[in-house]
Amino acid sequence: MAPKGGGGIGTTMASVPLLEGVPGKAVQGLAARGRIRNFRKGTYLCHQGDPADDVFFLVSGRIEISSISLTGTRVLHATLDEPQFVGELGVLGDLPRSASVLTLEDSDVWIAAADGFLEFLGDEPAAARSLLRALARQVHAHEAFVDDLLFLDLKGRVAKRLLQLATPSLDALPEDGVAIPAVTHADLASLCGGSRENVTRVLSEFQRRGLVERDGRRYVLKKVAGLGKLAGL
Repeated sequence: MAPKGGGGIGTTMASVPLLEGVPGKAVQGLAARGRIRNFRKGTYLCHQGDPADDVFFLVSGRIEISSISLTGTRVLHATLDEPQFVGELGVLGDLPRSASVLTLEDSDVWIAAADGFLEFLGDEPAAARSLLRALARQVHAHEAFVDDLLFLDLKGRVAKRLLQLATPSLDALPEDGVAIPAVTHADLASLCGGSRENVTRVLSEFQRRGLVERDGRRYVLKKVAGLGKLAGL
């Protein structure tokens, strides 16, 4: 059973980049400001447009972050299964939620009020700097996505997203045979800026060429170097 606050959750929080360099006592104090709740699979932690009144920290389980575009299209932003903060940037900007957060399996999530989290940032400059770095990385990721739309064809974008689902950084590509988390063709299409039908055709071509292999609901990357070449890496 997951801890209800403080102690164990503080140790888990201390291991994430956002709290790197923050004294352990301060991390434990932050942990004590919130509590852990268990959410069943298929539960929304928040909806796009909601007030950003809370900060979340995924302790265990798996969640999905997605939004609805102005045209009504669902856009998948990320699936997370490692301990990390969620929703902290909306709190920092005092903005409505830009995306919805849905549990993909039973998940333990720490929740704390926005005011307490902001007080913590004011007291801990190291955490504030880490949050600014996270914001900068997010801006960089959006700029990189625009560049991909301009300079990579759909095959290149699909190849790049498959690789990004397998590794946290494209600076070091994974080994052949790595399996990526389960992702639907529709979700992959939203990550690539293409239609589901065209992404399905690209994946079928990748399978014929031996670049990927289907294993149930997951894809196995069989020729990482070939995918990297298509992605311009």
